[in-house]
Amino acid sequence: MFKRVFVILLFSFEVAVAQKAAIVKFDRIESIIKTTSNEIQVINFWATWCGPCVKELPLFNALTIRQDAGVKVTLVSVDYADKIGQVNKFIARNKLKPEVLLLDELDYNAWIDKVDPGWGGAIPATLFVNTKTGQRKFVDKELKEGELEKYIQSLKN
Repeated sequence: MFKRVFVILLFSFEVAVAQKAAIVKFDRIESIIKTTSNEIQVINFWATWCGPCVKELPLFNALTIRQDAGVKVTLVSVDYADKIGQVNKFIARNKLKPEVLLLDELDYNAWIDKVDPGWGGAIPATLFVNTKTGQRKFVDKELKEGELEKYIQSLKN
């Protein structure tokens, strides 16, 4: 009985301390893209219903856990804003460590070109920005093991 109560309390604590997604408009994403710092910004666009997106999330999580110097990861969910509860449960269940923002913009055509003019809107998609030099790399496919670090390194040189 004690073990069962302890496990329930432990699980409740873990859920209670899990981060929550903030619902934002595109101007918040744009401010991350245009920030001036010494960090490389890694901005991943994904959704809970996107299989390839979910498959690559552990790569972003591992990068954040390693705390690579000079790299900041932001996960931008394109799930509908009224699904915030579902997104927050997903964050907790998958123990996501990067900052998660839920983009509340229904007119995709108004902001997709601001991320990258060649982006057709498919996800997963990741924007890498060296905010110090202005260099950018946009990838609109599922990232595989090692590719994330390769793209980051290409912007550090």
